[in-house]
Amino acid sequence: MKTAVMTDTNSGITKKEAGELGLYLMPMPVIIDGSVYYENENISEGDFYRAQASGAEVSTSQPSPGDVLGMWDRAFKEGWDEIIYIPMTSGLSKSCEMAIGLSAPYEGRVQVADNHRISVPLRESVLQAARLAGEGRAAGEIKAVLEEEAYLSSIYITVDTLEYLKKGGRISPAAAMLGTVMQIKPVLSIRGGVLEAFAKSRGRKNCLELMVRALEKDVKTQFGSLDPGKMKVCAAGTALSGEDIDMLKSALSEVFPHREVLYNPLPVSIGCHTGPGAMGVGVCFQKK
Repeated sequence: MKTAVMTDTNSGITKKEAGELGLYLMPMPVIIDGSVYYENENISEGDFYRAQASGAEVSTSQPSPGDVLGMWDRAFKEGWDEIIYIPMTSGLSKSCEMAIGLSAPYEGRVQVADNHRISVPLRESVLQAARLAGEGRAAGEIKAVLEEEAYLSSIYITVDTLEYLKKGGRISPAAAMLGTVMQIKPVLSIRGGVLEAFAKSRGRKNCLELMVRALEKDVKTQFGSLDPGKMKVCAAGTALSGEDIDMLKSALSEVFPHREVLYNPLPVSIGCHTGPGAMGVGVCFQKK
């Protein structure tokens, strides 16, 4: 059984990496002042944040049905028997729901896994799917594994500016102004793919400390029964400097010593709401 593995750019996997790994990659649409671009295709991370900082109207969208169907049909023409498609979490986009609907006429040959993950945890799930496919597992088997493990992940994010949360309607202009004056920054959590308010703190370093400690608590209380050898420690950010990335990794390494810290830029579907300078930390587990 030959099973093709597909995901979208919300996984942080680049076009080059997808080619090297033998994966199919769906670029996510990015809309800037009414013009549509595609992440990692004809717009870079730097281009996106420069446009955002200049005051352009930026947003993201789900892939078109035609693009999704075209990718699936191309895979079948290239000789694959089945497809496992792992889009970004259904908690942040309708693209997963759309793909499930589109898969019905394929009568099981296309399986869509709602993995409830994004960024580095999604990337790790895609790499796991590729390993399982390489072992000859069927698409339905891989979907079952990914969905069983979907909630074995925790992410915390903080933003450098409240401007873009205000623009997106997630906080009021008054709250944004007060937070800016007082240097109070929100900490958001992603559990099961849903972005929620978690806490507030003053200053960037305090936020990072709060997030790392919250993550440490999650590992002990929520995931304490799991094999620590199957844990991945993750970091992500939007347009971060090398110094900021090193600070993120160092903070995580202090709490999780002797662990590799995996870093990827956050996808623009998150950066659209956070703006540049956002920092995220997370863990994810696998059972199989």
